[in-house]
Amino acid sequence: MDYRKIVASALMFSMLTAAAGCGDESSGSSIADGDSVVSSADSDEELVPPTPVEASDENTVTFDDGDCSFAEVICDDDYSAEGEISVVEVQGNKMLKFTDSGNVELSERVQKIRINAIPLIGAENLDKVSKIEFDVYADATAELLENEDGELVKAPGWIGGGGGTVTADDDKWYDFSEFSGGEYNFEMSGAVHVQFKFLLAASGQKWSAEMEDANFLIMRWGLQNESNMYIDNIVFYDEDGNSIPLVQN
Repeated sequence: MDYRKIVASALMFSMLTAAAGCGDESSGSSIADGDSVVSSADSDEELVPPTPVEASDENTVTFDDGDCSFAEVICDDDYSAEGEISVVEVQGNKMLKFTDSGNVELSERVQKIRINAIPLIGAENLDKVSKIEFDVYADATAELLENEDGELVKAPGWIGGGGGTVTADDDKWYDFSEFSGGEYNFEMSGAVHVQFKFLLAASGQKWSAEMEDANFLIMRWGLQNESNMYIDNIVFYDEDGNSIPLVQN
């Protein structure tokens, strides 16, 4: 599928949001969703490195078993970042890592990971899915982010993007909501919690048990520094807010 229109509009959104994120950098206040305290020139508050979020639901894809066979990197246009996926341990917590090869200009780059839901919850549960939640992280691999003092630091900066899927309703593309967060002080970010919802599920725009390729695409854009993307704690929920059991291997 061609995502050029989606990515083009997303990139414009990211530039505006990234600027807003840089504005937060001077506030000296805490950022929600697990991000660290943002530094400011006149703040004496001690910065505390962020830590990974632990799973709180029994039906969470935690990557603790080292399996990532249901995930793949997607390169379907000139903006797509090439790279490899693996399961790595970050501060004692295993998560999925997309190691970016740096093949695309930073200002245009989009990191994409596709997650196949069938091996995780089974085809019989696809039509029950109303919401998908997970955590996104990013690290920095270069000192290219300019802070408020004009110094180049090794931090990922703004962390945001969006996603989508193909529904059972004539294989139509379905846009999920966008997400946003940031890390301006440390090499590894805290969790940016994401919710993807089938808002039009009542009209039939969702998955069905007959689908052979039910998956969702996670896209990260607006990169401010050379960095990798991480995914953890994937949970599928039904319309009543109950987590859907995972397939037992």
